[in-house]
Amino acid sequence: MMEKGVEHLISARKSMRVNLEKSKDIGLSLEKARPRLVEINQRLPSLEAAIRPIRADQDALGAVVGHINRAVVPAAAVLKVFDAIHGLENSLSDPESDLPGYFGVLKRLKEALRFLGENCDMAIQWLADIVEYLEDHNVADGKFISSLKEALTALRELHSGEDGSCLDGGLLEVALDRLENEFRRLLTENSVPLPMSTSDLPGEQACIAPSLLPVAVIKKLQSILGRLVANNRLEKCVSIYVEVRSSNVRESLQALSLDYLEISVSEFNDVQSIEGHIANWGKHLEFAVKHLLEAEYKLCNDVFDRLGLDVWMGCFAKIASQAGILAFLKFGKTVTESKKDPIKMLKLLDIFASLNKLRLDFNRLFGGAACAEIQRLTRDLIKRVIDGASELFWELQVQVELQRQIPPPPDGGVPKLIIFITDYCNKLLGDDYKPMLTQVLVIERSWKREIFQERLLFDELLNIMRAVQLNLETWSKGYKDDTLSCVFLMNNHCHLYKDLKGTKLGILLGDSWLREHEQYKEYYSAVFLKESWAKLPALLSREGLILFSGGRATARDLVKKRLKAFNEAFDDMYKKQSNWIILDKELREKTCQLIIQAIVPVYRSYMQNYGPLVEQEGNSKYAKYTVQSLEKMLNSLFVPKPTRQGSFKVRVPSGKFNNSVADQNQTAIVK
Repeated sequence: MMEKGVEHLISARKSMRVNLEKSKDIGLSLEKARPRLVEINQRLPSLEAAIRPIRADQDALGAVVGHINRAVVPAAAVLKVFDAIHGLENSLSDPESDLPGYFGVLKRLKEALRFLGENCDMAIQWLADIVEYLEDHNVADGKFISSLKEALTALRELHSGEDGSCLDGGLLEVALDRLENEFRRLLTENSVPLPMSTSDLPGEQACIAPSLLPVAVIKKLQSILGRLVANNRLEKCVSIYVEVRSSNVRESLQALSLDYLEISVSEFNDVQSIEGHIANWGKHLEFAVKHLLEAEYKLCNDVFDRLGLDVWMGCFAKIASQAGILAFLKFGKTVTESKKDPIKMLKLLDIFASLNKLRLDFNRLFGGAACAEIQRLTRDLIKRVIDGASELFWELQVQVELQRQIPPPPDGGVPKLIIFITDYCNKLLGDDYKPMLTQVLVIERSWKREIFQERLLFDELLNIMRAVQLNLETWSKGYKDDTLSCVFLMNNHCHLYKDLKGTKLGILLGDSWLREHEQYKEYYSAVFLKESWAKLPALLSREGLILFSGGRATARDLVKKRLKAFNEAFDDMYKKQSNWIILDKELREKTCQLIIQAIVPVYRSYMQNYGPLVEQEGNSKYAKYTVQSLEKMLNSLFVPKPTRQGSFKVRVPSGKFNNSVADQNQTAIVK
């Protein structure tokens, strides 16, 4: 019995030890759980507040579970796709390094957004049904329901945004912005201006023309353009394209120094002062149209062709306008607004020739509706050029007649008007201007519903030459000295014969007209000699000297008297005529030789025979000239001084022009 009692005690002791160990373990576990219990104790008030709005019993809450499950499923799917969208953000590589890969990510992003767009509305509607159910069944308090409604309203506004960017947090916009930047980069880096030959622009700096883009680049641009247009970014693409390409064209034109295009009418006196600019204008305009804008026209078609004619033509029109074509047209208009001048007509014809040369190019490049402003300015310029040139041509005869009011040249030379108008008419008949002038006059008459015939041009030029001849007759009568009048007529008949012979104008006037002026030149040359220098030999008369009938002293006095008279007459005539000129070298030399032949032989003989009578006294007062000095002086006559040739000023008639002068009898008139 004792042994059994001891066994029980030992067993009880072991059991107690085990329980003590378990108690220690539980105590340690409780000690470790203390912080968690404290945390739970702290969270209990907030959990209590969170579930407080749900004030329904267990049965009511059980009915709500089904509604909640039906709404949570689509909402969870939307959230899952939304997370996937933001996962794509890291996959959006740089489009420059991998454009196809970038397009692939962009495609998946669009598909995900499409899913969101299609399913968000359904998820929102389910959530709205739950809120409505909670409100109808009084499952939650009013403040909780109101908070849910506000959240739904905000969700609807985000979903219904115009650009849809709120669905992806703006990720699609960022991706499209990168594509726009790549579009700009491709254009900019491949629009490098290139040096161009200056063969068409002698004396100019090397010009620059834009290179056409490589085919691979154009394909990339088209691909990017397709994605951006699909996302309503066409306008931005066009803006970028126009900015880059028009800048490239402007850079090409800057090498030509086109500051003159901005000149205003008030900055120059007449067209002659900007002749160089007008000449360059035609070359520069041709270069801009045929090389620069032609390239842009083709490139716009290549890049934007898939989007339709209106798009790429509109793009090209903006490039042309921003690149500077309007400045060219406005410069032409400025020239037409300058004051009237015969040279202006030639410059207007130059402008017309340049525009006419580019007519087909203008019609092709700027014929679309998008180029309406360029078309308007071009039509206006052409009309101004035609009206201005026609008006100046038909007024030319009147302007020549008005010059009759000015005095003749005091040196007896050829008036600037005569030199200018004969050269001017020859230019109008030349190969450079006659076709353009004829075309201008044909158009001008057609606007008036009249028919222009080439004979009208010829008749008008003949009328101008008749007016020139009447001017000469009037001017010749304006000299007080008849011999100076003869020099004037000599000069001008020589000019009309010699300078027009073999020219277009000379052929129009005819051989008989030219011969008539040659005859008049010879006639007035003979009259001049007879009425001036031919009178001097008579002063060296030998009368009373041959037989020395009065003795040596008497002969000496006669010689002195006659030499004095000769010297005085010679000095007066030489002094007077030393200010006169004969422009034609051949006529001048011939006239001087005729004078020498008329005077020098007589003077030489006289001095050989009677010079010793006065030379013995050592007095040079009477033997003033040697034969050599006399001849040298006569050869120095009539040499013209250098003068600047120019146009004549256009005069405005005070009233109706009086044609009575034209009815006077005259010689050498065009029949």
